[in-house]
Amino acid sequence: MLLWTRRSRVLLWVVFAVLFTAIVLAPLLMIVLASVAGNWTGLLPGALTGSHFAQALSGETFASLSVSIQTGVIASVVSVVLGTWAALAARSAPSKLRKAVDTLFHLPIAVPSVVLGLALLVAFSRPPLAFNGTRWIVLLGHLMILLPFSYSTVSAAIARMDPLLAQAAASLGAGPVRVLLRVRLPVLLPSISASASLALAMSMGELGATMMLYPPDWRTLPAGIFALTDRGQVFLASASTVLLLAVTLAGVVILGLARGRAAQR
Repeated sequence: MLLWTRRSRVLLWVVFAVLFTAIVLAPLLMIVLASVAGNWTGLLPGALTGSHFAQALSGETFASLSVSIQTGVIASVVSVVLGTWAALAARSAPSKLRKAVDTLFHLPIAVPSVVLGLALLVAFSRPPLAFNGTRWIVLLGHLMILLPFSYSTVSAAIARMDPLLAQAAASLGAGPVRVLLRVRLPVLLPSISASASLALAMSMGELGATMMLYPPDWRTLPAGIFALTDRGQVFLASASTVLLLAVTLAGVVILGLARGRAAQR
C-alpha cells in the first residue's frame, strides 16, 4: 500500500522523468543541436546553420537515404508476408513441427547481426548464389533480422484469436481460402500492421549486418552516418541522423494510423 501513496507515485514519476531525460531526451537534443551547429566550442553551439541539412539532402547522403527507404520497405513487406504465412501455417501444424518452426524462426535473434552478415558472406559468395557485392545480399540480411519479429508478432495474435470465428464461417459453407481472406486475415490486420511498423523501424536503423554486406552502390544511411563520424564529420552525421529519425518516424506513424483503422473494423 505504501507504494501507491501520492508521495510514492510522485517520486516514481520524478525518477522516471530524470532517467528518461538523461538516457533518451538529452542525447537526442544534442544530436539536433549538432545538426544545426556552425561551430561548437562551448557548452552550446556558437552559431546555427542549415547547411548540414542541405548537404544531407543532396549527393551521397541523400542517395543513402533513398537506399535505406527502399531496403526498409522491401524487407518489411517480404518479412511481414513470409512471417504471417509461416505463423498461419505453423498454427495448424502438429505440435512437434510447430515447435521446430518456432525454434528455426527465432534462431536469428540469438545470433549477433555481425555474425549473420558474416554467415551470408560465406554462404553467398560463390555460384550459383553469388549475391556478394549486390544489393540482394543486403536485402537478405535485413530480411533475416526482421523475419523473427514479424513471425512472433503475428503468432502471438493467432494464439489469442478466437477459433470459433473461423469454425462458424466454415460451418456456414465458406471454404478455407474464403475463411482466410474474410475472417482470419481481417482479425489479424492490427498485428500485421504492428509487425510492419516494427520491421520498418528496425530495417531503417540496422547497421551491424549491413556494414558487413553493403556494396558501394547500395549503402544505407546508417552505414553512411558511421562513415561520416569515422571521418570526423560529426555535424553532417548529426543532420543525417535527424533526417533518418524523421523519415522513420513518418513511416511508423503512417503504419500506426493504418493499424488504428484496422482495429476499428
